Amino acid sequence: MQRRELLRHAATVSAMGAMGGLAPAMGWAQAADYPRPDATLRYVVPFPAGGLTDVMARQIGQQLGERWKVSVLVDNRPGGNGQIGADLVAKAPPDGNTLLAITLTHAANVTLFPKSPFNFQKDLRPVALMAGSPMLIVVPAASPIRDLKDLMAQSKTRKLNAGSSGSGTPPHLTLALFNELNKSAIQHVPYKGGAPCMTDLIGGQLDVVFSNIPESIPHVKGGKLRALAIASKVRYPLLPDVPTTAEAGMPTLQVENWTGMMAPAGMPDAAVQKLGAEVVKILAQPGLDERMRQQGFVIDARGPERFAPFLTEAIARWAHVIKAADIQPG
Repeated sequence: MQRRELLRHAATVSAMGAMGGLAPAMGWAQAADYPRPDATLRYVVPFPAGGLTDVMARQIGQQLGERWKVSVLVDNRPGGNGQIGADLVAKAPPDGNTLLAITLTHAANVTLFPKSPFNFQKDLRPVALMAGSPMLIVVPAASPIRDLKDLMAQSKTRKLNAGSSGSGTPPHLTLALFNELNKSAIQHVPYKGGAPCMTDLIGGQLDVVFSNIPESIPHVKGGKLRALAIASKVRYPLLPDVPTTAEAGMPTLQVENWTGMMAPAGMPDAAVQKLGAEVVKILAQPGLDERMRQQGFVIDARGPERFAPFLTEAIARWAHVIKAADIQPG
């Protein structure tokens, strides 16, 4: 018995020693010194470089690196409608060193990909909402469709088509919502990206696009496209003459693509709170709002407590639209 007790005691001491050795690695992110000075924060952007999400991620990453004196690596992992990068972060160690940039696309993916290899709502947690970019409804400059009411009427009397940057993307979702609200059936034409879609719209192969602002605003200002309305509550400063959808006759058609930050679900609360608060501070800097507006964003800074219900509501809203329109992933 004595020998057994000694062995059990030795095993207990050994286990406690092992846990003690792991404790600093597992518990440091809960402390006020998050992140460690020698840390490299990996900010995964699940889309190609140069897009809306990438632009904001690089802005935030640079600022975090400068303010916290750490390295921040923006890691572009495009593919799978944003699922490849999200899966990578969902399965990363929850030490606060691996972060994920998300958009409206990820809220829609919850419904589009029910058999995903990760659970978006359980395996990831909200850190901060950063900004939104309202959708702009555009037609070719020579189009007989003069305004949103024209589009609403003509979509019920003749066959129209609408391009998007891909099945299940924000332009496609906005089209589906328009069709639902207007009881119309504009045909969806998916493209592999926004650029080729814009090319065909300008060329007259498409009737309309519910577009991301950065993709269409240069063509609106250049006279190649006509903007019918912007799907937001207020007019967009760079397009002051373009009415909101409410002013143009469809008040419930309000859609913005947005971008936020997520982290693995096990990241400690203290670290999440500190990171979220720092992102909100960065977004409140003088002049940043105007710089981001020039690139198509409207700052909407929210920490984890306010971002979480926003995300839950977005998932529910687009689940309804996706199911009603029977949207399938591309």
